[in-house]
Amino acid sequence: MVRRVILVLGDQLSPELAVLRDGDPEQDVVVMAEVPDETGYVPHHPKKIALVLSAMRHFAEELRADGWTVRYFRLEEDGPRSICGALMAVHQEVSPEEVVAVRPGEHRLIEALEACPVGVRMVEDDRFLCSVDRFRDWAQGRKELRMEWFYREMRRETGLLMDGDQPAGGTWNYDKQNRKPAQRSLLQSGPMEFTPDAITETVLAMVRERFAENFGTLDPFTFGVTRTQARRALAHFVKTQLPGFGDTQDAMLLDEPYLNHGVLSVYMNLGLLLPREVCEAADAAYRDGQVPINSAEGFIRQILGWREYVRGIYFLKGPEYVTSNTLGHTRDLPAAYWGGETDMRCIREVVAQTRDLAYAHHIQRLMITGNYALLLGVDPAQVHEWYLSVYADAYEWVEAPNTVGMSQWADGGVVASKPYVSSANYIDRMSDYCTGCAFDPKVKVGEGACPFNLLYWDFLVRHRERFEGNRRMGVVYKAWDGMGEEKRREVLRGAETLGEVI
Repeated sequence: MVRRVILVLGDQLSPELAVLRDGDPEQDVVVMAEVPDETGYVPHHPKKIALVLSAMRHFAEELRADGWTVRYFRLEEDGPRSICGALMAVHQEVSPEEVVAVRPGEHRLIEALEACPVGVRMVEDDRFLCSVDRFRDWAQGRKELRMEWFYREMRRETGLLMDGDQPAGGTWNYDKQNRKPAQRSLLQSGPMEFTPDAITETVLAMVRERFAENFGTLDPFTFGVTRTQARRALAHFVKTQLPGFGDTQDAMLLDEPYLNHGVLSVYMNLGLLLPREVCEAADAAYRDGQVPINSAEGFIRQILGWREYVRGIYFLKGPEYVTSNTLGHTRDLPAAYWGGETDMRCIREVVAQTRDLAYAHHIQRLMITGNYALLLGVDPAQVHEWYLSVYADAYEWVEAPNTVGMSQWADGGVVASKPYVSSANYIDRMSDYCTGCAFDPKVKVGEGACPFNLLYWDFLVRHRERFEGNRRMGVVYKAWDGMGEEKRREVLRGAETLGEVI
């Protein structure tokens, strides 16, 4: 007799998962399934597909070693096409008293499980530091849902980087210290890399055969795929990269894709690392004198603050959030985002890195590919699907608020108080991408003018009625008005003739 069928999804690979904690290996059956509906709802990067499937197979073996019965469906077996189909197949085999699952992190999967004929009881995902209900309570009645205020409450609740009721170091936020252009002499060895084992090699062979047409390079594959490897990657990051993380977290360098970033989001978003243990490791390193406060705080803010915040926004705003398009942008995503030719070196470099690594750090995503798409007026749904497709750490609960809200301002200011747009000056200051580019970041109009310069003003003019009254943008409009009329016309003519991408 089987008491429960327990569903474990590919981004829930945690022994501490609520349904496993409450389960009984002697009475319950775990179901894990690789299905076409999940590998194909967007054209995922081959590295992400291989990462998730290999991590799932390793986790299933660990569960079996702990005494669990695991019914596992492999993609190459051409079994069920959907998660619900897998549950229905096992339900027919074992006739359990009930089917249980931790609530998925994407609305489409929640809706699929709600509609599944076997009936699935879903429980809260308590691996996060802030529950969906807790965030809803925090948001209720607020005119502005600013992350900074949420973050401070979470610091107080968790005690992370707190000295009594005061922030460690006396300040909540060290952003001003963490906006330095990178110096190559300060960079460390990059994130820890791993050699594929036999299980991973089997997955890689299957992915090469089935997903050869997907955008992205599969080899070399260096991600960790187990909790043990993820914990080693965390320890490596804290020791070698976190000390310099703060200073360089917003910087970009040619041929330095990682700088002091540890790529830990890949492991957290799979469930191989829990956010609390990652934050506690950084907190402990600061208190032991191994890491400066600006690095520890900047890193913890990205997890305790931003990661928990965007999850709250995703569930607070509901399924319609991903279709937001406040600015009415309709242009198609340029072919350069899928590897098409472009003379813009920054776009070319970040897209090539994305193709090869399934990774780009937050400033590359926000201020290069995101900034350009927003200035150009690309349909945010296409931008959303691109980010969801090409990054190994992309799951809709975390990706959509970052893209629809933070990057494209398509939610009308729910996440960001102003659009994250900039001219070429920011990119030139924070990177060396402009070196050897066909365009000159210092040329504002005419021959050789950087498209970021022309499109920046074009964007502001198109949306002047909406943004002119924004207290953070008024000075920018004063600068535009201070230009000569002929120069303004020349800028707008230049933006009009750019086409999709240069």
